[in-house]
Amino acid sequence: VQLQASGGGLVQAGGSLRLSCAASGRSFSRYTMGWFRQGPGQEREFVAAAWDASSLYCADSVKGRFTISRDNAKNTVYLQMNSLKPEDTAVYYCAAGPLAAPRIHIHSSYAFWGQGTLVTVSS
Repeated sequence: VQLQASGGGLVQAGGSLRLSCAASGRSFSRYTMGWFRQGPGQEREFVAAAWDASSLYCADSVKGRFTISRDNAKNTVYLQMNSLKPEDTAVYYCAAGPLAAPRIHIHSSYAFWGQGTLVTVSS
């Protein structure tokens, strides 16, 4: 599976962005899809995951502001980010893997990774 993330950019605090991650291959619907981020000098942090179109989860740090969704017909997962804050500045990565729910926040659980897209939030 190859993953291609896009949609990053520069936005002012309070603004919105939507990230997309397009996957190749025919097994997309079988994989849990996740979003992680890594800020300057920080470790990679779990953001959100989607087991299927209705089984969605966001980390507490972004809950209420970010929404993950997936479209299996388009082999794409999205991350809608609203009310962005400067501390959301990071490289955002999408990931895929055949993993169970208890491991969604563990980056080593994911087998496939996209190249990352940079999100910069100015104050």
